[in-house]
Amino acid sequence: MSEEHVDYAQAPFTNRRYAGFWMRFWAYLVDLIIVFSINGILLIPFKFINDGASLDIGFWTVTGILGSIVLYLYFLFMTKRFNQTLGKMIFGLKVIREDAEPLKWSDLLFREVVGRFIHRVLFFTIFLYIVVAFTAEKQGIHDMFGNTRVVFDE
Repeated sequence: MSEEHVDYAQAPFTNRRYAGFWMRFWAYLVDLIIVFSINGILLIPFKFINDGASLDIGFWTVTGILGSIVLYLYFLFMTKRFNQTLGKMIFGLKVIREDAEPLKWSDLLFREVVGRFIHRVLFFTIFLYIVVAFTAEKQGIHDMFGNTRVVFDE
């Protein structure tokens, strides 16, 4: 039996296997472990600057701001460059556009920055991720903003 590579640009929409909530959840957890590890390494010097006390800029902390920047940049650049983050790579998932064209910066800014910001703006909006379990193409709110889908990389 020969293995066949699916070219999503040529494949009809019905041949795609959309990644469901749990596969995306586990990939996201792996990504968070990676981002938190990077943040831990990058932000250690800030603990020593102020004898362990947090550096505040009004309502925010410096480590919170820098940690958020690292998180958004990780998701933005990994998805733009590889169509997947390291977590998605491990679980064999890939982000594609609705029309199967290459991902554009505008798609990713809406998906990775605006969409993820909305998920984090209030404590209960994190639960909007569960929308993935109930949509036909397994889209989260952030996917809808960016006109993207997460599929199995077959």
